[in-house]
Amino acid sequence: MDIQEIIKKAGVNQLIAAFDLLPDILFWVKDTDSRILHCNQHFIEHQGYKTLEQILLKTDFDFSPKHLAFQYVNDDKRVMEGYIVTDRLELNQTQQGELGWFSTSKHALKDHDGKVIGTYGVTRHLQKTSKALSHVRAIEEPVKFIREHYHRQISIDELAELAHLSVSALERRFKKHLAKTPNQFINEVRLENARKLLIETQLPISQVAYQCGFSEPSYFSKQFRRLFGEIPSQMRSQLGD
Repeated sequence: MDIQEIIKKAGVNQLIAAFDLLPDILFWVKDTDSRILHCNQHFIEHQGYKTLEQILLKTDFDFSPKHLAFQYVNDDKRVMEGYIVTDRLELNQTQQGELGWFSTSKHALKDHDGKVIGTYGVTRHLQKTSKALSHVRAIEEPVKFIREHYHRQISIDELAELAHLSVSALERRFKKHLAKTPNQFINEVRLENARKLLIETQLPISQVAYQCGFSEPSYFSKQFRRLFGEIPSQMRSQLGD
C-alpha cells in the first residue's frame, strides 16, 4: 500500500486541508514507523523545510535533538498501544530555539476495519493564544525554577514562595494545569534530563542518576521504568542497535 492509499484509507485528506487554514497549529500524520506521511505547511516550516516532499517519510530523528526524538517516537508507540494524549501542556523549544508553552494531543490512526496504521496529532504554541497562555502563567516561574535547578533538592515551600502562593494553592494550580503535583513534576524533569544524558553521553548510569538529583541509583531505575517503560540500561542498549 503506497502513501496516498494509506491516507485515503484513513479518510483524513479533508482534515489535513482544514489544518492548512490554521497557521498556529502543527498537524501531522505518521505511519507505524513514525515516518511523516502528511502534515500541514506550518509543521513543514517549523522543521526547517519548504515542501511536503522534503519532509515525507522522515522521522523526528531527522529534525529534532536525539533525546527529544526518542521521546516523540516512544510516545507514538504508546499511542498506538492505546494511550491517548489530550491537550497535554509541555514546555518545549520554539522555532527560534527559545522555550515556550505548547499544548499537544495525539491519537492512533485507524483504517475502516479498526486496524492501527499510524498516529496523528496537533501541537499548538500557546504564546499565540493569549487566553490559553494566561492559564499557565500562574505556574510559569516555579516550572522555570525546577527546570534550572532540578539537580539539587527543591522544597515545595520555596516554590510556593517563588509563586507568591501558599503550598496548598501551588499544589492545586499544578494539578489543574499540569495534572500532576509539584513533586511529580520535579521527578519527571529529572528523569527527562537523565534520559538526555543517557542518550548523549557515556556517563555511568549511577553518575547520571546523581547529576539529575537522585541519590539512590536503585530508586532512579525504578522511577525511570515507571515513566519510560524500561530501565536505564535497557535504553542504553537500544542505542547500540
